[in-house]
Amino acid sequence: MWISEIKLINFRNYKNEEIKLNKNLNIFYGENAQGKTNVIESIFLCSMGKSFRAKKDIEMIQLGKENASIEIFYEKSDRCGKIKIDLSNRKNIYLNGIKLKKLSELLGNINIVIFTPDDINILKGGPQNRRKFLDIMISQLKPNYMYNLNLYLKTIEQRNNYLRQIKEENKSEELLDIWDEKLIEYAEKICNYRRDFIKKIQEKIIKIHKEITDNKEELKIEYKTDCEDREKYRKLLKERRKLDIIKGYTTKGIHRDDFSIFINEKDLGIYGSQGQHRTAILSLRMSELDIIYDEIGEYPILLLDDFMSELDEKRRKHLLEKIENIQVIITCTEKIKLENKNILIYNVKDGKVRKENQEF
Repeated sequence: MWISEIKLINFRNYKNEEIKLNKNLNIFYGENAQGKTNVIESIFLCSMGKSFRAKKDIEMIQLGKENASIEIFYEKSDRCGKIKIDLSNRKNIYLNGIKLKKLSELLGNINIVIFTPDDINILKGGPQNRRKFLDIMISQLKPNYMYNLNLYLKTIEQRNNYLRQIKEENKSEELLDIWDEKLIEYAEKICNYRRDFIKKIQEKIIKIHKEITDNKEELKIEYKTDCEDREKYRKLLKERRKLDIIKGYTTKGIHRDDFSIFINEKDLGIYGSQGQHRTAILSLRMSELDIIYDEIGEYPILLLDDFMSELDEKRRKHLLEKIENIQVIITCTEKIKLENKNILIYNVKDGKVRKENQEF
């Protein structure tokens, strides 16, 4: 799988830019705030249907413009394709010229794994960061996952609204049974997806992490959920109903799921050093590469947004050994040379991308 060309019109600081890529390494370098990460963002957007950094789509439209468009041409082992996203007062997504009706139709066409300097917050930050990590990865491989997750979140919103009506308007509590059964249905499906994905990560990450740490560390992942089975979750919703009414929101469910990482049986979140957090993230992301390969039979596109600077020489070596036969897009502030690699190098300045040399 690889991207052959990106076309950007009024996207962030790009007025009208066409970028041709090769199948291997593509390095975008330049000073900060010149548009390097915008290239990564455009690929992420066409893969996932949303940005990894913008809260609103309008933020991605060039200042003073009313609309923007992103086109990405890609090739997989069995087909070629084109994804186009138009941004204006609403977002329209097209796959091979056909307008998509729902996001799940986009997911899985371009598979990606992304590294960013903020990745350390997946482990050091709150549970919402870890849930987002799971949501992004699972939805690429199982588009129906995002469909069920959206239904769950919509049901949570409706239940929360009704909880407030019970408190403020003395509505009947019995109607909560309707929302509860819907929550239970969607939560069970989502929990099964997450549990299966965590299991696959665990199978991959043990070996990967031992290699990176010279067999000094063993890494394990523990999935935490209140929705292990229907009856347990149904009972939990009943037990906490009074509390939910008082608070005005649903206090238990898969929207509170989390996972913990243990290194040599010690909780990384409590006892882990900065270096251990970075190594664990590297292991986690490298596990994703293998999982996607196992699922679809080809490696995803690897996006490294200013991430190489986050790695010491040893970790960088392990990563580079892993990315043979994978298309990689790297952003960095200084030009880097990687020996024995087929590379395209681009200088990015003021929203302009200039190719410097074909390969060396």
